[in-house]
Amino acid sequence: MNTFRNGITRILNGLAGISFLAMVLLTCWQVFTRYVLQNPSTWSEELVGYLFAWMSLLGASLVTCERGHMNIPIIVERFSEPIQKLLNCLGEVIAFLFSAVILVFGGVQITTLAMGQMTSSLGVPIGIFYIVLPLCGVLNMIYTVLNIIDIVQGRTEEKEAV
Repeated sequence: MNTFRNGITRILNGLAGISFLAMVLLTCWQVFTRYVLQNPSTWSEELVGYLFAWMSLLGASLVTCERGHMNIPIIVERFSEPIQKLLNCLGEVIAFLFSAVILVFGGVQITTLAMGQMTSSLGVPIGIFYIVLPLCGVLNMIYTVLNIIDIVQGRTEEKEAV
């Protein structure tokens, strides 16, 4: 299981890093074209916005992997260990349901709907950029299931990113 989790996490780290690097390079290109060439690049500005959304959602999936999502440990720590496990599992189930309903179901709906609309500068369907919603939803669901397995097996410490 850890090999599977580590493999997905490495891929996510790589994609988030590539997205960040591309954003930096495209922003430098924007500055160069705006102030040196006096002819601003509109497509790069639009692409940076979409890459930022991708990087943020991929980062949210990494946070889910690490069990770093929002919680209130001071309350959970007041209970006995079996109740702590139950509450931790409940938190993961809530994250799973959110990912399934909002990111996967809603993401598929909005992606399908947006395939008919084109971006203004890039000329590609907007739905291409929305694919990250269901993708991250599925990744979050996988991570929450793996987290529940870890909790049940007694490995409740937060995971560190690989």
